[in-house]
Amino acid sequence: MTRFRFFLSLWSVTSSWCIKKICKVAKTKLSNPKISKDYLKQLFLTRPHMSTSQCGKICITVPKCSRKERRHNFYYLCCQLRSKEVRETFRKCISRRDGIRSFGGTSRISSEGTQHSYSDEEKVAFVNWINKALADDPDCKQLIPMDPETDSLFKSVKDGILLCKMINLSQPDTIDERVINTKKCTPFTMTENLVLALNSASAIGCTVVNIDAQDMKAGTPHLVLGLLWQIIKIGLFLSSRVLIASEELDHLMSMSPEDLLLRWVNYHLKAAGWQQIRNFSDDIKDSRAYFHLLNQISPKGDGDDEMRIDIDMSGFSERDDEKRAELMLRQADRLDCRQFVTPNDVVAGNHKLNIAFIANLFNTYPALNRPARNGIDYAIEGETREDRTFRNWMNSLGVTPHVNHLYSDLQDGLIILQLYERIQVPVDWTRVNKPPYTILGSNMKKLENCNYSVALGKKEAKFSLVGIGGENINEGSPMHTLALVWQLMRRYTLKVLSDIGDGEKVSDQVIINWVNNTLKQGQKDSYINSFKDKSISTSLPVINLIDTIVPKAIKYEMVKSGDMTPEDKLNNAKYAISMARKIGVRVYALPDDLVEVKPKMVMTVFACLMGRSLKKVDG
Repeated sequence: MTRFRFFLSLWSVTSSWCIKKICKVAKTKLSNPKISKDYLKQLFLTRPHMSTSQCGKICITVPKCSRKERRHNFYYLCCQLRSKEVRETFRKCISRRDGIRSFGGTSRISSEGTQHSYSDEEKVAFVNWINKALADDPDCKQLIPMDPETDSLFKSVKDGILLCKMINLSQPDTIDERVINTKKCTPFTMTENLVLALNSASAIGCTVVNIDAQDMKAGTPHLVLGLLWQIIKIGLFLSSRVLIASEELDHLMSMSPEDLLLRWVNYHLKAAGWQQIRNFSDDIKDSRAYFHLLNQISPKGDGDDEMRIDIDMSGFSERDDEKRAELMLRQADRLDCRQFVTPNDVVAGNHKLNIAFIANLFNTYPALNRPARNGIDYAIEGETREDRTFRNWMNSLGVTPHVNHLYSDLQDGLIILQLYERIQVPVDWTRVNKPPYTILGSNMKKLENCNYSVALGKKEAKFSLVGIGGENINEGSPMHTLALVWQLMRRYTLKVLSDIGDGEKVSDQVIINWVNNTLKQGQKDSYINSFKDKSISTSLPVINLIDTIVPKAIKYEMVKSGDMTPEDKLNNAKYAISMARKIGVRVYALPDDLVEVKPKMVMTVFACLMGRSLKKVDG
């Protein structure tokens, strides 16, 4: 054992002679053939920093045991040292990646031990896209252009103007621009803009859970980029109608935006006689699919005012991937579509940025022939305003997966069960079947989930679900699905009121009484009898209520009164909805809901305003 102690003390030397001797001792004295020469050599070479004291600890530990224990302990200690080295090496490998910026937590609580990160490539892509999109906007002239190589983006969002403009770029008329504070912004008016932007982003389906105005004002990088990507993606991912033979429109409508874009790309690749792709990462790294796509969608000069653009395919045969990607992007630039990706992003297979690049190509040059109507009224078959409102509400709550189509995406019951949790109806998740579903019996598993969701609605939530069964939800029946979803949204809205009002139950009549009493206290001449009151079409009750809750918030010179045209009513409604969001109300209703006096959506507007008022009193 003296020899063994001596050899261990020479651990830090790591000579081949030392390794050979220790290996011999391990096999003869400890009878452990697992400690091979190669194993020890690899172990010692990775630990040149091993101190004499550390060796000494092992020397002391091993001899104190019996021969059998020494054998196992020695092997255990070697394995422990090796695993520690693996851990340290792994940590070094993941601690830093090219193009990834890391920083600590931003709050006092999370600043220690918390790491956030963001991608330089994404920041550069978003900055370039915003610079181009808002280049001619007079309200952004002090912000645009931003330098993609610096952190100017994170400073530019702090006044809220840029975020509001980007939301309107993705979903036009979401924000009434008369409401945005654009001149001589103070800290207070900046916060107003940011609150308006966040509530409007939520209304178009962005998940803004755990994001507030202070995060945006501070320019927290990962939160700013995360929100901007959601806003940009919503604008880029427009539905395409690329129907294949014998396919139903319902099936097409149920596809996710990514799947629709993939189908669009493959539609053109097939026409070009090129192999189809399965993803937006590995399959497009060589840029060859992009060359064929650009060649297919480029203008052919068929229209009266259309100028022909011929794509130069000579770069297709370039041997170097990055050079080929650059040549491809030069052709995209001729179509004014060189956005989001660099040659390196293409070669690296950056999934997110490649999707954005393709979506921009689709929006600019879809190159699709309008399908025969086949008796289908697309205005009716497409997503209705009510469908979109419910879908955006669900997505804003952070349900997974993302809801792209209200009826088909709810057919397995999982989204509905998540919504039950949001209204504090307990869900026994051990009873729930989760994906991936087996091929055989998958529909039965989904039906079981739907049956459970309907049972919860009847027994726990006390919803009125007469004539609604799990099979109706599973089949994607619009009438039955809407009946359940509306009651979920209504309960969610009233629950917010109940939480603020010390748990008291709130009925429609309670809300109506509060509206009228508040208007009376504010000396306003508006009054409503119900959520179907025709005066709501003018939006004056909503506007006056906002001015009562937050005095002098409304600029009445922007409000129409007296005899109104349909356009006047719509302008009032746009102003009312945007002002509600600006004072901190998360409204999902649309201006048209007020003009047309849709009782369900009208109720949510007044209920949310009531919640804002009660919160102010409590504060």
